[in-house]
Amino acid sequence: MSRSSGDQVPPATASGDRLAVIASHLSSSRLGSPASMAGEKDAALAAEPVDGPTMKEISSQVVYEDQKILAFRDISPQAPIHIIIIPKVKDGLSRLSKAEERHVEVLGSLLYAAKIVAKQEGLEDGFRIVINDGPKGCQSVYHLHVHLLGGRQMNWPPG
Repeated sequence: MSRSSGDQVPPATASGDRLAVIASHLSSSRLGSPASMAGEKDAALAAEPVDGPTMKEISSQVVYEDQKILAFRDISPQAPIHIIIIPKVKDGLSRLSKAEERHVEVLGSLLYAAKIVAKQEGLEDGFRIVINDGPKGCQSVYHLHVHLLGGRQMNWPPG
């Protein structure tokens, strides 16, 4: 799907709803668990930054795709609407603090995609964008990704 085609949901991929997604979102032990935040913290503290592949194929629903960005429903949602938005090419973007000037365009594309997906999902009243960075930021997957959370009242402070 290209941006010029509007804010519509893309058709199913050739492989149905199977896609490559971030590996840490695969742990079924955290799914729907009230202790999932503790599990995320433990996973983040145990995670090691890697430059190699961080993707694995699982079943998930793609909600947006263009030439640079892929967005899909999180399999361990922390809100009624929880979408993961990733750049299709890692290009050294293991975490936001590692971004360089050459990443400006893809970083903008991630946020623009979040806006499109939020609109598709009916989140006109508001939503939250989260980017975890490093162990103390609770990052457990070292492939930059954006969490789009909505469908309920968010609280402050968030963490």
